[in-house]
Amino acid sequence: MEQTPTNIPGHLLTAIRERKPLIHHITNMVVMNDTANITLAIGALPVMAHAIEEVEEMVGLAGALVLNIGTLSPSQVEAMLRAGKQANAKGIPIILDPVGAGATRLRTETALRLLSELQIAVVRGNASEIGALIGVAGETRGVEAISVSGDPESIVRNAARELGSVVAITGVRDLVADATRLARVDNGHPLLATITGSGCMATSLIGAFLAVAPDPLEAAVGGLVAMGLAGEMAAPRSGGPGTFRSHLLDAIAALDEAAMNQGQKANFA
Repeated sequence: MEQTPTNIPGHLLTAIRERKPLIHHITNMVVMNDTANITLAIGALPVMAHAIEEVEEMVGLAGALVLNIGTLSPSQVEAMLRAGKQANAKGIPIILDPVGAGATRLRTETALRLLSELQIAVVRGNASEIGALIGVAGETRGVEAISVSGDPESIVRNAARELGSVVAITGVRDLVADATRLARVDNGHPLLATITGSGCMATSLIGAFLAVAPDPLEAAVGGLVAMGLAGEMAAPRSGGPGTFRSHLLDAIAALDEAAMNQGQKANFA
């Protein structure tokens, strides 16, 4: 039986706006501007610091670390490991976005290496990417998921147990699980699938929520509710993907605690 969670994530948005945490991104070049802007719009402060020489110092100032493997290079992997180990030493939560895992050996092996060498609070990806991390067959074309064998709820539960992290699978229905709990988030709009980087932006939002939430599962739910609800708000004002992107940013900035509490479509199983 589905139950509404007692902790609705709206109060976390207020905490982000009050604290303005720094969110350190080591991320992909394709949507770096979008992820920086959506982090600002939610009320946090983004920094995109990739240089090996500064990542350990920079992450020490941050409330959360976002790792995104969308445009990989050997130096970036080293930077992620250095920043991640420093974050772990200082108790700073990490979110990993395994973009394109399953598409190439480099992407899959890099994601698994980061999961092996670092303590990752949240992993967010599509069903094919998450499935690839636990050996579930799927098809990824470039960085887009085409198909995955198996039930997404089973995949997200099994991944959470095997990876030892909160795992979020985003899609028509977003799923978030840890070793014992499962949350379903039904906020969203089909236009979110028409713009590049909507998943990466959701990861950045979760990073902002991680910086203020003691519970990584609650942070993941908060970030996904914010993204989906903003999509619902932006879609009626948009003429297509181009205008939707700008209205989405406006909608994130316009969110407040009351709007999240009233508009959220999240429940725990």
